[in-house]
Amino acid sequence: MMNLLIINGSPKGDKSNTLRLTNAFVEGIRISEEAKGKGIETAKIDVKNSKIEGCKGCFACWKVTPGKCCIDDDMSMVLDKILWADVIIFSFPLYYFNVPGNLKNLIDRQLPMSLPFMSKEDNQIGSGGHDSRYDMSGKKYVLISTCGFYSAKGNYDSVCRMFDHFCGLNNYETVFCGQGELFRVKELSERTDEYLRWVKKAGEEFGEYGKVGKDNKTKLEELLFPREVFEKMADASWGVNKENHKSDNDESLIFTRQMAAMYNAKSYDGKERVLEMCYTDLGKTYQVLLGKDKSEVFTEKKYEATTVIETPFKVWVAIARNEIRGDEALAKQMYRVSGDFSLMMNWGKYFGTSTKGAKETESKDNACNKKRNPNMSIMLTTWITFWIATAINPEVGTVISLAVCAVLPLLMNKQEMIIFDKLSIAMVSILDIMIICGTHCHKSTVLSYLGFGLMWLVSCCFKEPLCAAYVKYGYNGEDALKNPLFMKTNYILAIGWGILYVLISIWTFILNKTDFAQYLIVINNVMPLFMGLFTGWFQKWYPAHIAKGN
Repeated sequence: MMNLLIINGSPKGDKSNTLRLTNAFVEGIRISEEAKGKGIETAKIDVKNSKIEGCKGCFACWKVTPGKCCIDDDMSMVLDKILWADVIIFSFPLYYFNVPGNLKNLIDRQLPMSLPFMSKEDNQIGSGGHDSRYDMSGKKYVLISTCGFYSAKGNYDSVCRMFDHFCGLNNYETVFCGQGELFRVKELSERTDEYLRWVKKAGEEFGEYGKVGKDNKTKLEELLFPREVFEKMADASWGVNKENHKSDNDESLIFTRQMAAMYNAKSYDGKERVLEMCYTDLGKTYQVLLGKDKSEVFTEKKYEATTVIETPFKVWVAIARNEIRGDEALAKQMYRVSGDFSLMMNWGKYFGTSTKGAKETESKDNACNKKRNPNMSIMLTTWITFWIATAINPEVGTVISLAVCAVLPLLMNKQEMIIFDKLSIAMVSILDIMIICGTHCHKSTVLSYLGFGLMWLVSCCFKEPLCAAYVKYGYNGEDALKNPLFMKTNYILAIGWGILYVLISIWTFILNKTDFAQYLIVINNVMPLFMGLFTGWFQKWYPAHIAKGN
């Protein structure tokens, strides 16, 4: 059983941003220990809630009552816990380039744990030291801290120098994170939660090997957000005008400025966009100019808006905090959008919270998955080959169609096949065999149209219609299935395609023996062409139409 002590030196107590990292790290250690069939017992000291006075410098703990301080407060309990622990985690925010004052008092009051006699060790830091009164050789130390700068790099030199003296040079592990205040911002939880997962993994490595691996160290040193983005958000959070230093503490304005700070200038495509935010419950409107190099917020209507969002402020805040999905709120008409709807469709592109590190991780994951995402190429190729080849020459066409059904999966082996691909190959193969066995080509063609149409219609009875199963990868993959507008659009289109081909099968069956038979090949090709054009238009028009509150 591992005894683990957390010394929470934050003046914010349990509301500490740093403590979130510490808890994730400890959870990682717990997972590692439980995997070994062991466990951990934890204790936490909140310095904020402890009575720990400053050291008097009287040295009574050395010469009068050896090992015992003359001050009767909570420090005696702290020393007992330090001696009890196998792992000691110092958790604290960076205050003026060192530990907070109350934690420094605790560190100073560790003097009773040292002997008064001077000692000299080969690896000693500084010009002198004192031996420990107790055997501390088996203890492990971890420093976990956040700071308010964009990066932790270069800001912890005095902290590390201090701990080098009483923990030993490089005899402790560190997790130092810049942009610490972002861990309390719910709107940024996607990115901060990602970082916490790496901290948890670091804890697992520490529990397993007694240190954090080099690769994980690199991950933990990555910036949560680029410097310019973070500093812009940080400046906006104070509610103070940067030019005249006057208070501008309007919650909606601060929120809008911080949102604008998230703008990814790399998404600029040569077209300046003006996003107009109308907070209907506050009666306030702001414009956000999305330009080539930066974004800018205006408190008055300075430009003609390209996209207008009319929303209660509380709704938009809830969306930003992931308390409700934006697409779900839009489907419920909790807010309205007018103008260029492409901004909404690509919101993550313009205001995304992903980072280089996240993208690299995603790339590695994709590299492990050798299969490309499904698309309609396999499904459509099988049906189109059958229709064209058998129409030209039934005998030869069936052989060609069967060959395509057999060879296509091999040629497309790097592409993932889904149920509709496999079903299409099976159905077309059966139709080919029917023709070879003597079924009239006309009947097989009618059945093919009917089967193709029913496949679209039946797919609407399940969690994702046929078209959604393919196009979702262009809309955040599986996450698109949670988007009501995306799903409703695809259900409508799937029903439309299904009905079209059922109708094609009906009129092909009826008209084949009439004078109109000669026109069937034209009709049966032109109608899907029009449906394709309609699909391209509808998938853009319908979401925008609903977004306007219609």
